Amino acid sequence: MDSLRGQLLVAGPGLLEPTFRRTVVLVGEHNEDGALGVVLNRPTPAAVEEAAPPLSQLVGAGERLFIGGPVQPQGAVVIAEFDFPDAAGLVVFDSIGFLIGDVDLDALDGLRRARVFAGHAGWGAGQLEAEIEMSAWILEPALPEDVFAEEPEGLWTSVLRRKGGRFAMLAIMPVDPSLN
Repeated sequence: MDSLRGQLLVAGPGLLEPTFRRTVVLVGEHNEDGALGVVLNRPTPAAVEEAAPPLSQLVGAGERLFIGGPVQPQGAVVIAEFDFPDAAGLVVFDSIGFLIGDVDLDALDGLRRARVFAGHAGWGAGQLEAEIEMSAWILEPALPEDVFAEEPEGLWTSVLRRKGGRFAMLAIMPVDPSLN
């Protein structure tokens, strides 16, 4: 399988595990050793300035902290849009990338916008490919608007609608179809 870097993993209808149910994950890295990404649509009530004060200068006042995934939930992951993508530690697609390691925030130039995530999602070698084969995930190319969605809670629905066809029908499926 080709690298899925820059793709969205949209949780399929059969993915009922609570950590990933109805999530949209941006794949930041994918190779023969596994994959790493962040959940884009799980904002917390906490503001970044409360949860990670040093990172608050990267985001606007009141910007919420997001749950990026179950791996290393105490660690911060920052995704940003750059004027100069080479400033990113890892470019994911277009001008979107991850800040990696100890970054001198004062020296960071050309940062358009950023989001802070607690933790990330990760898969071992072959694990993500197997989940895709089992239809746990639906693939869709990422857009900058997905990463910085103004209404992140609605991202799962909006990406499925954009994909169209049978996926647009899935987007309107209730969380518990038995209640329909």
